[in-house]
Amino acid sequence: MKYAVGIDIGGTNTRVALINDAYEVLERVQFATDIHDPQNTLHKIKESIDSFNKDIVGAGVSCPGPLDLINGAVLDSPNIPGWHFFKLTDEMKKLLGVPVFLENDANLATLAEATIGKGKDYRYVSFLTISTGVGAGLVINREIYQGAHGFAHEIANMPLWRNGPSHGIIKPGGIEAISSGTAITNRAKEKGLDVKHAGEVNDLAVEGNAIAKEIMEDAKEYLANGIASLMSLLDPEIVILGGSVALKIDGFVEDIQRRVETKTFDNLRQYVNIQKSNLDEDSGLIGAAALAFTKVVA
Repeated sequence: MKYAVGIDIGGTNTRVALINDAYEVLERVQFATDIHDPQNTLHKIKESIDSFNKDIVGAGVSCPGPLDLINGAVLDSPNIPGWHFFKLTDEMKKLLGVPVFLENDANLATLAEATIGKGKDYRYVSFLTISTGVGAGLVINREIYQGAHGFAHEIANMPLWRNGPSHGIIKPGGIEAISSGTAITNRAKEKGLDVKHAGEVNDLAVEGNAIAKEIMEDAKEYLANGIASLMSLLDPEIVILGGSVALKIDGFVEDIQRRVETKTFDNLRQYVNIQKSNLDEDSGLIGAAALAFTKVVA
């Protein structure tokens, strides 16, 4: 039995998990991330790994972006201001004494899907998370496709709607500003609806509220446009949807499937295969361990 460590460094908490090569999570530790001092967090990660008392082949790490995946460094992430331009993998390798691999959370979730999830029987696996934001990844033959500069599948800013809504650093009409849970909720509040999350907007839409129906229609239609575009460019065998919006809103994934089918060539419609993720919140940790196993053991 071989062991790897999956590490998820978040803007609030850091999670560290010991995972075997059957992709079972054996132990886990969680603690607050020091957003101002990366070395403090790294030493807590080492203490956690030492407590597992197992020889590990390596570690996979996800971290708030933007990231320089080619060189294993954090760039100017707004969620961890003290980590800007920090050479994360180099520092972790020194501290842990094992190979360390940095990836973004969506790519790692995609690798988990391709390894043990709905994509395990496919070579070309695309995954999108529709939650607080919109993220995506592509895995080909169990290997993450990063692109020339490490920014492949960074679709949050994919421009779909001329002069459309925006938020944060997302340009007007970017898919995250239309289809994410944050966008759905914010657009509803701006139009006077008393809602706390996207599920409540959808509930109002089902009840016949015209404003909520328009917002949910935009979210689904533009997301379907984005997925249809990805399918035309990448030709994946399966597109897996995860995240709270996709998983908690009844019929959401099925509706996206129907919409995407109408946006493809008739003779390609049979290949539209959009599925709901069956993995839980550990998918990023499992993907991180899978990355270590793939890079070190292969």
